[in-house]
Amino acid sequence: MSHRLMPRKTRRQRRHYGVRKRVDGTPERPRLSVFRSLGHIYAQVIDDLDGRTLVASSSVQAKLPKGGNIEAAEKVGAEIARKATEAGIRKVAFDRGGFRYHGRVKALAEAARKGGLEF
Repeated sequence: MSHRLMPRKTRRQRRHYGVRKRVDGTPERPRLSVFRSLGHIYAQVIDDLDGRTLVASSSVQAKLPKGGNIEAAEKVGAEIARKATEAGIRKVAFDRGGFRYHGRVKALAEAARKGGLEF
Protein backbone atom coordinates (compact mmCIF):
# COMPACT_ATOMS: atom_id res chain seq x y z
CA MET A 1 0.00 0.00 0.00
CA SER A 2 1.34 3.40 -0.95
CA HIS A 3 1.99 5.78 1.93
CA ARG A 4 -0.37 8.26 0.27
CA LEU A 5 -3.25 5.81 0.59
CA MET A 6 -2.65 5.13 4.29
CA PRO A 7 -4.64 7.09 6.85
CA ARG A 8 -2.75 9.96 8.48
CA LYS A 9 -2.90 8.31 11.92
CA THR A 10 -1.34 5.08 10.57
CA ARG A 11 1.50 7.01 8.93
CA ARG A 12 2.20 8.86 12.20
CA GLN A 13 2.16 5.60 14.17
CA ARG A 14 4.68 4.08 11.78
CA ARG A 15 6.98 7.08 12.19
CA HIS A 16 6.55 6.78 15.96
CA TYR A 17 7.68 3.13 15.85
CA GLY A 18 10.85 4.32 14.11
CA VAL A 19 11.45 6.95 16.78
CA ARG A 20 10.77 4.41 19.57
CA LYS A 21 13.36 2.01 18.16
CA ARG A 22 16.01 4.60 19.00
CA VAL A 23 14.52 6.42 22.03
CA ASP A 24 14.08 4.48 25.28
CA GLY A 25 13.27 5.74 28.76
CA THR A 26 15.47 4.52 31.59
CA PRO A 27 15.30 5.42 35.30
CA GLU A 28 18.39 7.67 34.83
CA ARG A 29 17.06 9.28 31.64
CA PRO A 30 13.27 8.83 31.25
CA ARG A 31 11.46 9.52 27.99
CA LEU A 32 9.58 12.80 27.48
CA SER A 33 6.74 11.74 25.20
CA VAL A 34 4.61 14.29 23.34
CA PHE A 35 1.17 13.76 21.82
CA ARG A 36 -0.59 16.44 19.85
CA SER A 37 -4.27 16.31 18.95
CA LEU A 38 -6.23 18.90 17.04
CA GLY A 39 -7.46 20.64 20.18
CA HIS A 40 -4.84 19.83 22.84
CA ILE A 41 -1.25 18.82 23.57
CA TYR A 42 -0.06 16.26 26.12
CA ALA A 43 3.36 15.46 27.61
CA GLN A 44 4.49 12.60 29.85
CA VAL A 45 7.81 11.62 31.39
CA ILE A 46 7.95 7.81 31.25
CA ASP A 47 10.25 5.16 32.71
CA ASP A 48 9.99 2.39 30.10
CA LEU A 49 11.76 -0.24 32.20
CA ASP A 50 9.08 -0.06 34.92
CA GLY A 51 6.39 0.87 32.40
CA ARG A 52 5.08 3.79 34.42
CA THR A 53 4.47 7.49 33.95
CA LEU A 54 6.52 9.58 36.37
CA VAL A 55 4.97 13.00 35.65
CA ALA A 56 2.43 14.26 33.14
CA SER A 57 0.95 17.54 31.99
CA SER A 58 -1.49 18.61 29.31
CA SER A 59 -3.44 21.57 28.05
CA VAL A 60 -6.59 19.79 29.30
CA GLN A 61 -5.16 19.47 32.82
CA ALA A 62 -4.05 23.13 32.77
CA LYS A 63 -7.63 24.09 31.78
CA LEU A 64 -6.44 26.28 28.92
CA PRO A 65 -9.29 27.66 26.80
CA LYS A 66 -7.39 26.97 23.56
CA GLY A 67 -5.12 24.00 23.97
CA GLY A 68 -4.24 23.57 20.31
CA ASN A 69 -1.89 26.51 19.86
CA ILE A 70 1.77 27.36 20.44
CA GLU A 71 1.11 29.37 23.61
CA ALA A 72 -0.59 26.35 25.20
CA ALA A 73 2.32 24.12 24.14
CA GLU A 74 4.78 26.49 25.79
CA LYS A 75 2.77 26.46 29.04
CA VAL A 76 2.60 22.64 29.02
CA GLY A 77 6.36 22.46 28.35
CA ALA A 78 7.11 24.77 31.27
CA GLU A 79 4.72 22.83 33.52
CA ILE A 80 6.22 19.43 32.64
CA ALA A 81 9.72 20.82 33.30
CA ARG A 82 8.61 22.16 36.71
CA LYS A 83 6.99 18.86 37.69
CA ALA A 84 9.97 16.83 36.48
CA THR A 85 12.52 18.91 38.40
CA GLU A 86 10.36 18.62 41.53
CA ALA A 87 10.46 14.83 41.05
CA GLY A 88 14.27 14.98 40.74
CA ILE A 89 14.43 14.48 36.97
CA ARG A 90 16.92 16.68 35.10
CA LYS A 91 17.77 14.67 31.97
CA VAL A 92 15.21 13.17 29.58
CA ALA A 93 15.14 11.57 26.13
CA PHE A 94 12.77 13.49 23.84
CA ASP A 95 10.15 11.43 21.97
CA ARG A 96 8.32 13.56 19.41
CA GLY A 97 5.70 10.84 18.94
CA GLY A 98 5.97 10.62 15.16
CA PHE A 99 5.17 14.32 14.78
CA ARG A 100 7.53 16.71 13.00
CA TYR A 101 9.79 18.74 15.29
CA HIS A 102 7.98 21.91 14.31
CA GLY A 103 5.32 24.27 15.63
CA ARG A 104 3.65 23.07 18.84
CA VAL A 105 6.02 20.12 19.39
CA LYS A 106 9.04 22.41 19.03
CA ALA A 107 7.48 25.06 21.31
CA LEU A 108 6.85 22.46 24.03
CA ALA A 109 10.42 21.14 23.74
CA GLU A 110 12.01 24.59 23.90
CA ALA A 111 9.86 25.60 26.91
CA ALA A 112 10.86 22.34 28.68
CA ARG A 113 14.54 23.11 27.99
CA LYS A 114 14.10 26.65 29.29
CA GLY A 115 12.43 25.16 32.38
CA GLY A 116 15.57 23.16 33.19
CA LEU A 117 15.24 19.81 31.41
CA GLU A 118 18.24 18.58 29.45
CA PHE A 119 17.85 16.71 26.14
